[in-house]
Amino acid sequence: MIIAVFIATMLIGIGIGLPIAMALLLCAVCTALAMGGGDANPTIIARTLMQGSDSVTMMALPFFVLAGEIMNRGGLTKRIIAFCDVFLGRIRGGLGYVTIFACLMFAALVGSAVAACAALGAILIPMMVRSGYNREESSALVASANLVAPIMPPSVPMIVYGVSAGVSIKSMFMAGIAPAVYLTIIACVVWFLRTRKEGVVPSVEDFKAPTPKEAVRIFLGGLWALLLPVIILVGLHSGKFTATEAGVIACVYAILVGLLVYREMKLKDLVFVSAAKTSAVVMFLAAAANVAAYYMTVSRIPQLLTAGLEGLVDNPTLLMIVLMLIVVVVGLAMDVTPSILILTPIMLPLVKAAGISPVYFGVCFVLMNVLGLTSPPVGPVLNVACAAGNVKMDKIIPPTMPYFLTQTALCFLLAIFPPLIEVPLKWFGG
Repeated sequence: MIIAVFIATMLIGIGIGLPIAMALLLCAVCTALAMGGGDANPTIIARTLMQGSDSVTMMALPFFVLAGEIMNRGGLTKRIIAFCDVFLGRIRGGLGYVTIFACLMFAALVGSAVAACAALGAILIPMMVRSGYNREESSALVASANLVAPIMPPSVPMIVYGVSAGVSIKSMFMAGIAPAVYLTIIACVVWFLRTRKEGVVPSVEDFKAPTPKEAVRIFLGGLWALLLPVIILVGLHSGKFTATEAGVIACVYAILVGLLVYREMKLKDLVFVSAAKTSAVVMFLAAAANVAAYYMTVSRIPQLLTAGLEGLVDNPTLLMIVLMLIVVVVGLAMDVTPSILILTPIMLPLVKAAGISPVYFGVCFVLMNVLGLTSPPVGPVLNVACAAGNVKMDKIIPPTMPYFLTQTALCFLLAIFPPLIEVPLKWFGG
C-alpha cells in the first residue's frame, strides 16, 4: 500500500502539471501520512529539505553552471569551431567532424547537453546548411554529438549522482573521460557512414585553408579556452583542489579570459542571475528529492521495490543489464536530473549488495539517463536542435536513430565489460 501511495501520488502530481520537485514533496508527505502520520512532522520535512542542498559538494554545481555561461558569452564557441575547422575542414563531411569535436571540447566547459546544443547549434547548423549539408542530418548530428556534454567533466549529472550516492565527485569526473571519448568515436563512425549516403553532404565542399599566420592566430585564440578543462582535470588529479574549488577556479578563469583576453564580454554581460536561476532549479529539485529519499528509506520502499531483483545479486552483469533497461525506459519519459535523484536511492542498495563499484555503476547509470535527451517524447536536446535548425520533430527523428541505437549499444557494452571504464579510471587516478 505504501509503494502504491508513493508512486500514485508522484504520478498524479506530475500528471496535473506540478513541477517535479513539488510532485516529489507531495508524494513524500502522502507516504508519511500513509505510514501513520507521525513522520509527517513539518519540522522533519523542513530539516530534510534544507539538508538536501546544504552540501559543500553540491556547491560545485552553480559554479560550473556559471563558468559555462560566462565562457559561452565570452566568445568561446566560435573560437572552438575555428580551432577544429583548421584541422578537419578539408575532409569529406569535414564540418560534421568539426561539429563532433567542437561538442567534445565545449562539453569540457559546460556540462549540460541542452546548453551546449543551444550554443553550438545556433552557429553550426546554419553554417552546415549554407555549405550544402542536409538540414535534418545536420540538426540530428548536433543533437546527438552533444550527448557527450553531461558525461565529460565537469558534468552536472555526475555531480548530482555523486551527491545522491555519496560518491567522490573527483572519481565520477575522472570516470567520465573514457565514455566521453567512446561517444565521440561512435559519432564519428556513424557520421562517416551517413556521409556515404546521397544528399547528406555536398559533393564538393568549398574549404578555404587558412594561411600559416591565420592558423597560428586561430590556434592561440582557441588555446585559452582549451586550457580551462586541462587546469580542472590536472588540479583534481593531483589533489590540489576539490570539485567545488575547481568550480570557483573555473569561474575566475572564465571571467578573466572573457574580459581581458577575448575582450568580447563586459561586466554588464556577466550572467550571475541566469546561472543562479538555472542552479536554483536543480538545487531545489535535489532538496525535494532528499525529502522523498528520506521517506522512501524509513518506509523501506527501496527494499520492497528491489525484492524481486535480489536473486540477481549473485550475477552482477545480469543485474546491471536489468537496471540499465529500467533506466532507459524511465529516461524516455523523464529528464536526467529527476531520474537520477529518484532512482539512485532505489538502485544503489542492490548495486552495493552485488559488489558493483558505485562509481562504475554511476557512469553507466548517468549515460543511460542521458540517452533520454535525444529520444521522444521528451527529448529536450532534440527540441533545442529543432529550434536551432528550423526542423520539425518528425523530420529529425529518423536521422537521429542511428546515433541513438549505437549509443544505446555502447551503454550495454559498458555494463557487460566494466574494464572499459575501470581501467581508464585507474590511469586517470580516479
